[in-house]
Amino acid sequence: MRVCVLGTGAWGTVLAQVLADAGHHVIMWGRNAAVVEEIHSRHSNEHFLPGSALPHSLNATTDIELALTAVDAAVIAIPAQTLRENLRNWKHYLSSDLPLISTLKGIEAQSYSRMTEIIAEELEISLDRVGLLTGPNLAAELIVRQPAGAVGASPSRSMQDLMIELFTTEYFRIYPSDDLVGCELAGATKSIIALAVGMAIGLGYGENTQAMIITRGLGEVARFGAAYGANPLTNLGLAGMGDLIASCGSPLSRNRTFGEVLGRTGSLEAARLEAGKTVEGVASAAAILELAHQVGVVVPIIEVVSDVVQNGLTPNEGMKRLMTISLAAELQ
Repeated sequence: MRVCVLGTGAWGTVLAQVLADAGHHVIMWGRNAAVVEEIHSRHSNEHFLPGSALPHSLNATTDIELALTAVDAAVIAIPAQTLRENLRNWKHYLSSDLPLISTLKGIEAQSYSRMTEIIAEELEISLDRVGLLTGPNLAAELIVRQPAGAVGASPSRSMQDLMIELFTTEYFRIYPSDDLVGCELAGATKSIIALAVGMAIGLGYGENTQAMIITRGLGEVARFGAAYGANPLTNLGLAGMGDLIASCGSPLSRNRTFGEVLGRTGSLEAARLEAGKTVEGVASAAAILELAHQVGVVVPIIEVVSDVVQNGLTPNEGMKRLMTISLAAELQ
């Protein structure tokens, strides 16, 4: 098939490679002309994936009309908080029946909307045309073709099958799910827990503390998702526990790395400068907390992270607060 990948960052580039390895014709779209030219001509993306050699079959362009001409599917791999604006710019070029696959992990800060909700709303389409690719996928490992798995979630079985066909290679497996809400909420909330783990590491705490945050964090993710109708089993799979383990356990995780700098320095500015890339957990924390409040779910870790990145709470104060939360509150 002919597939357009919208986004030339680390994740968009990795997915373009997976699609090419699966035998599809891939064209990438991006705004940064220098990055686009490098991908197209030199078959590399040194800023986001240094040292990687991309398939020579990949094409890239800054022309959105060209990118979306005669494609069979489009994969969206851009910063979550820019999705709505981009969809409005792309709408004219998106055919009415084009399958759209989101790879975004975040909640819109202003509207508290999930990414697939924004796609359906802005393009005025059914969610049956929308898929979500999510799971424990670190770009730096997948670009060198280390074995990995992901979940292809959609209420439509045909969209699930399409994602399996598009992305399956010798090193990448896609497992279908009809729990779009559960997979999407798990992907967004795990970023907040990874920030908390990173802050603990930056403060000098060890495995006991990290294990406590990961385990209690998974409980928060599960309760939060269940309140919005998610399948509890989703949190035991790749979209839930799998993604949480990768994001919290790896120094390749943007959210964990950001949290480490934040914990070590106590400075959001220093963390933003050192991270140098989009960190969805920071942008989504307050929105996820509000969504939890709307359904009466107690999420102490998410609340602490939100207060650190939004309201001036220091990481050290946040850790002290977590150790004063009552057990009754934790079990609600």
